[in-house]
Amino acid sequence: MSCLAASAQAYWKGFNLPATLPSGACKSVNDWKKDFAVVKGLPGKFNAVRLYAASDCNTLANAVPAAKASGVKVLVGVWTEDDGHFNAEKQALLAAVKKYGHDWIVSVSVGSEDLYRKDTSAEVLANKINDVRGMLWSVGAGKVQVGHVDTWTAWVDPKNKAAIKACDFVGTDGYPYFQDAARKDSYNVFWQSIEATRSVVNSVKPGTWVWITETGWPVRGPTRGKAIPSVAGAAAYWKSVACSAFSQAHTFWYILQDYHESPSFGVVDQNFKPLYDLKC
Repeated sequence: MSCLAASAQAYWKGFNLPATLPSGACKSVNDWKKDFAVVKGLPGKFNAVRLYAASDCNTLANAVPAAKASGVKVLVGVWTEDDGHFNAEKQALLAAVKKYGHDWIVSVSVGSEDLYRKDTSAEVLANKINDVRGMLWSVGAGKVQVGHVDTWTAWVDPKNKAAIKACDFVGTDGYPYFQDAARKDSYNVFWQSIEATRSVVNSVKPGTWVWITETGWPVRGPTRGKAIPSVAGAAAYWKSVACSAFSQAHTFWYILQDYHESPSFGVVDQNFKPLYDLKC
């Protein structure tokens, strides 16, 4: 379990955030402060965010001081593609921990959907997870949980057991939209994916927590099978899936704000106003 609180009912609850502005420019400390103020101002008492990188766009150098000022905690992402990039990511995390300590960290995800993309093997990924864990131990941050985020389809693949064994936590991404499911069926489709992941993870490494690190329903974009993007559909998915997830797992919704993407999963518009009711 995370170090959030003694209560079994206390979970990390937040959003995935990009490191760039709509213009493509990297976010400054003040930009991050604005993001975190928006997160904390939304109904629901959100307390965390998930970031995808450590060094790219000076993510941690700019986001950590903003997070500490706001009281928002960070699920840190460390990209693993190519050794040069991986080393830069590790050094950015190391620098942030040396400068700010580690009480701002929710956990660290080494990689994101690497197994789904078949960018690496589970064994190589496991070594990188252990590498980052060892680095954190070396600077007194050994209590920080280190794991990996991937699609639920990757986690249930028997070839990826080595990655599960290396994880302190497993972050899983599941989108009924990308499974071409009708909105009315999305609740069951989503929770079936979570239960399938939990079952495999528990069989490989009993007691390992499965976190929900990405899910959402698009407000606009192409129709996929029976899955039709709409604001009404996204609102209904939030009421059914988000409101159930927040009460039983550490959950990071995808995504706070989309810019020009299609499909777009953003829950706030370009002025940071909610697109639909976020109350549970």
